[in-house]
Amino acid sequence: MTGGDAPVRVGLLGRGTVGGALVDLIAERSAAVEGATGRRLEISGVLTTSEGDFETILEGADVIVELMGGTTTAREHVIAALKAGKPVITANKQLLAQHGAELFAAADEAGVQLRFEAAVAGVVPVIRVVQESFGAVEFDKVFGIVNGTTNFILSEMASTGASYEEVLTRAQELGYAEADPTEDVNGADAAAKMAILARLAFHTPVDFEQVPFEGIESVQPDDLAYAKELGLSLKLLGVAERFDEGITVRVFPCFLYPGHPLSPINGPFNAVMVQAPEITEVTLSGPGAGGTETAAAVLGDLVSVVSGEAPVHAAERELPVLSDVESSFYLHLEVADEPGVLAQVAKVLSDSGISVKSVVQKGMGNDARLVMVVHRCSEALFMEAVGQIGGLGSLRSSPRFIRVIEEVFV
Repeated sequence: MTGGDAPVRVGLLGRGTVGGALVDLIAERSAAVEGATGRRLEISGVLTTSEGDFETILEGADVIVELMGGTTTAREHVIAALKAGKPVITANKQLLAQHGAELFAAADEAGVQLRFEAAVAGVVPVIRVVQESFGAVEFDKVFGIVNGTTNFILSEMASTGASYEEVLTRAQELGYAEADPTEDVNGADAAAKMAILARLAFHTPVDFEQVPFEGIESVQPDDLAYAKELGLSLKLLGVAERFDEGITVRVFPCFLYPGHPLSPINGPFNAVMVQAPEITEVTLSGPGAGGTETAAAVLGDLVSVVSGEAPVHAAERELPVLSDVESSFYLHLEVADEPGVLAQVAKVLSDSGISVKSVVQKGMGNDARLVMVVHRCSEALFMEAVGQIGGLGSLRSSPRFIRVIEEVFV
């Protein structure tokens, strides 16, 4: 962006927690920004439900920052700004996941920047790393903890033994969870972020609807207690992976072994790993939420808009999105306390070609349980086997299962 010594006029759409923090941050860091770019930033207009007019703000701005949320009005305003030749910065993950192709096309056609570092992993600069630092790298896998709310909940459940409901209430009291945490805890928030990351990493169109997701609502304290005996920790992971025949992009709760770099990431933190032959693996971690942290990522994008070239968003090819992959699983069964139950379960698994890595038998009488981890197998085969196990007369309730990542880094 050129323009001599004149200030860069920022039109701000939305002044909630993040928008308010951005206004303060621009005021506090104006000298540093001017020192880095030769230009100072100036808020030229603010649009909220009670103030401002979009057309006026657009006309008077050099760059638009969208922090209003939602996918209807936000989409209309962002498209209008791009078509008017104004660079846009957004933290709106659902907007990008659902309408990314349209937005990127509009940005490319107008020859302006569309930046969105704050839309994924908070202050962790994973977008910039994937798009720019490793822009010429052919990634095999991008995965990680991309939702701080669920990571806090699972960490607290593991350390305190409290129930999901109890820890969710605490997360809301501390400001780590929204009053309505549905999109966080059911995995939708992470799925939107993974759709964005997969598109950038693999240069292929990925829509939100193509990302299956599972949440953490059904996780029980005894799952975490048994997992601790097996040396596992529980995380909600987003995983985007390339195979010869296509890609997979998914979100699911899973157990990690202690040697995994994501295993020790606790509390409201995010961490993302990228893997490629040229770089082996790189892990980035940091705060995943918070008004000031998210505003810092937005400010970083503003600095890039003022001083840098536009990153490339074009999808180079269309790769098929696969539905069945292999995984290891933790399986929790509440069973009748009678001889032969383990043998029945083992036979179903064996007949399906699924081998057992470890098994723990707990309790007696009405508290009898079998907890096991099975080796990598087709997810479709495993689901079929679980259905058969659920039909055994010796089970007292439906089976529970959670994926396990067996990969260990040394």
